[in-house]
Amino acid sequence: MSTMTLEQQRSQTAWDMAQEGIDTSGKEYCNLAKAAPALIMNNGLMQTLAFFNEKGGKEPRSRYHILAGHLRRWIVRRDGGPDQDPGFQALMGALLKADSARYRQATEEALLLLRWIRQFAAALGGQ
Repeated sequence: MSTMTLEQQRSQTAWDMAQEGIDTSGKEYCNLAKAAPALIMNNGLMQTLAFFNEKGGKEPRSRYHILAGHLRRWIVRRDGGPDQDPGFQALMGALLKADSARYRQATEEALLLLRWIRQFAAALGGQ
């Protein structure tokens, strides 16, 4: 079995995440995935994740919580952690302590993953 490239890992992960998001929230997940890169570019990664946490409220299956969880999971995985969502507070704590290069890397990874999620979510019928 050959080893997957980083881009293949990213696309496979995005495929699985997009399926989950569409299955749970449908078009709403797709629309949020389309808007998320602009939110990150305009406001920053931490501010966007905080916004998603606030907007999701107490509904754990909201599109906001689902997409935020997907981003958190990928960021932690790319940083050498386990392939699981660390939760809002844990990731925010880690990002607050991160140096600027690490924060930029987390932001870049979130944007690269979203590029795939957006395409897959639209293809799965979320548009």
